[in-house]
Amino acid sequence: MLKLVLPKGSLEKATIDLFEAADLSVRRSSEVEYKASIADPRVESVRILRPQEIPTYVAEGLFDLGIAGRDWVEETGSDVVVLGELQYSKASSRPFRIVVAVPEASVWDKVEDLPAGVKVSSEYPELTRRYFASQGVDADVRLSYGATEAKVPDIVDCVVDGTETGRALRAANLKIIGEIMQSYTALIANPASYADAGKQHAMLQLKTLLDGVLEARGKVLVKLNVSEADLDSVIDLVPSMKAPTVSKLFGDGGYAVETVVAKATINTLIPALKDAGATDIIELPLAKIVH
Repeated sequence: MLKLVLPKGSLEKATIDLFEAADLSVRRSSEVEYKASIADPRVESVRILRPQEIPTYVAEGLFDLGIAGRDWVEETGSDVVVLGELQYSKASSRPFRIVVAVPEASVWDKVEDLPAGVKVSSEYPELTRRYFASQGVDADVRLSYGATEAKVPDIVDCVVDGTETGRALRAANLKIIGEIMQSYTALIANPASYADAGKQHAMLQLKTLLDGVLEARGKVLVKLNVSEADLDSVIDLVPSMKAPTVSKLFGDGGYAVETVVAKATINTLIPALKDAGATDIIELPLAKIVH
């Protein structure tokens, strides 16, 4: 039903892993193959292409559904429906930012300080031109095909580049003087495809699976038993997304409690629960959480 396009390159492995965890395994003959398949009745075909091109192809109707960064949606000016953010990245949990950077030793501390005719290198020339125009700076914007930070100061005066950690910019002795936008990985749809009720339903079902995986990451299910006398003490310790589930055990066996907690807290939580009177404590991994 749906023609799907996924990003090649830095986001490729994280995307394939996300689909695998959502039970939407992407199958292809080799890691360099651009055609793939997903054994799901909602997915007709899968292509893996450069993320810079995906918004344009989705907007043109070559694909119904795709995954691309918001930065490339903005750079290409593509008319797509953004179904939502997929909170995963290639390096960290920090946002991916498009920033303006100049040499550390320069006298410029903000974008407004840049002189008329400033030479700017960027992989986002259209986004950069629009931004500098909005700041009242007459900039000479030049397309970069990579290693953008290496062009300062010998070739250009400043750069517009994407960063999560800022490590590459600092290594090139650059400082950030402005932020154009924060980008994120987005699930995008062709407007005509999204207007089709059947395709829209399929898209939203796939989104539910992907969101469920992302919601479950970093969380575990904790189950335990506790006597009536110790129930309040145990409940006071237990964090929960909403409220813990508490069920009366048969006879005078006390109560069964279960809740979802952050994995990062589990090593301190379990001993504390035991000290408070909990027994039969079980920690279980979670595949998906769907609200």
